[in-house]
Amino acid sequence: MKYRTESDALGEIKVPEDALYGAQTQRAVENFPISGLRLQKPFKVFLALIKKNAARVNGELKLIDKRISNAIIEAAQEIIEGKHDGEFVVDVFQTGSGTSSNMNMNEVIANRANQILSAKNVNDVKVHPNDHVNLCQSSNDVIPSAINISASYLIERDLLPALTNLKDSLRNKSVAFAGIQKLGRTHLQDAVVMTLGDEFSGYASQVEKDIERLNEVKGNLLELSLGGTAVGTGINAHPEFAARIIKNIADETGMYFKESRNHFASQAAQDDSVALSGVLKIIAVSFTKIANDLRWLSSGPRAGLGEINIPAVQPGSSIMPGKVNPVIPEAVLQMAAQLIGNDATITAAAMGGNFELNTMLPVIAYNLLQSLEILSSASKIFSEKCIKGITANEEKCRLNVDNSLDVAVKLIPYIGYDRASEIAKKAYREGKTVRQVVEQEKILTEKQMGKVF
Repeated sequence: MKYRTESDALGEIKVPEDALYGAQTQRAVENFPISGLRLQKPFKVFLALIKKNAARVNGELKLIDKRISNAIIEAAQEIIEGKHDGEFVVDVFQTGSGTSSNMNMNEVIANRANQILSAKNVNDVKVHPNDHVNLCQSSNDVIPSAINISASYLIERDLLPALTNLKDSLRNKSVAFAGIQKLGRTHLQDAVVMTLGDEFSGYASQVEKDIERLNEVKGNLLELSLGGTAVGTGINAHPEFAARIIKNIADETGMYFKESRNHFASQAAQDDSVALSGVLKIIAVSFTKIANDLRWLSSGPRAGLGEINIPAVQPGSSIMPGKVNPVIPEAVLQMAAQLIGNDATITAAAMGGNFELNTMLPVIAYNLLQSLEILSSASKIFSEKCIKGITANEEKCRLNVDNSLDVAVKLIPYIGYDRASEIAKKAYREGKTVRQVVEQEKILTEKQMGKVF
């Protein structure tokens, strides 16, 4: 590989000859060969969107030459369109403010903007990554803002529609199964009779409440730190910069972003990320309950509960012919485990705020965006590849109800708890149904029998 020599405040360093990034990015590449993980595409896209609109505002305010402003806008737009993905090479585990990622973006945009100017034979101005691309900004306000914009986008575009679709699928099954009686279970033991529709209505309600919780926390993400620069004072930023850039971003994204009520809080802490992650964890817990229930309810097909049938989407064993496993619920369970782990990481990282800056921003960004992405995808496949194809095994449900000892609870109004308990125990000892024992001992009248059974 051929290299060119660049320099920064620490001196000279060799950079791959064809790379659009520069010295500070190269130092980050050499300093942080930790995981190979990179911040996700939405983060990169919206970081570029910030740079694009910063250049537009700085041009309008006459803080930079209009030709420089236009070249930055064009270069940033190319990144938004995915034209330079390979240039973003900084590991997630890096400087805690995300400065390396910010400078990676600044350098790529500056060098690409200079290429654009050169192609237009504009040679009397040169774009600088700090003086021009990063003007009126700091990593300390840009990175938290990119987190909030990315998260808001993923919630609106992906997660809320996916959760709504899942809720509707569960609600439809609740209606379809409303007339199918089955045995309820508590403590993994037989309980009283309910309907399969009742059971699915509970799942639908869980997801419905998850959507409500998500809607409650998402509004705080609309507050952006832009304009706060280094510590929240706005040093070196034009007084009109924050309001203008945030309005531009709101107009371009169609989301109602606004300036942070307090820049010192929004740059020093990541409470809103923690709150969102907490709600995502609750949703993961909901999904765990639902997916586990579906695995149990469909267990078998011969020796399990077998009250429902879930779609067979792939062979289940490399050695047992004909075996089909509940792979979609299992994938959902694994997603939930990952998300709960991400929440623990985000919580711990958010505790890394000291004085005027949180210094674990990249790991918060990575884990929060991953949680949003995997939860959205899992919600979609859970609905499309599992819930919508579930059918009821009505015969098995009926047999379970007929054989249940807990139908004896219906006897209590007529003969009391103690006598009903004796009948249930006798039915169990003699391998009979409760109904058979009641009929045999003529405990109820014919009218009462009709009400109970």
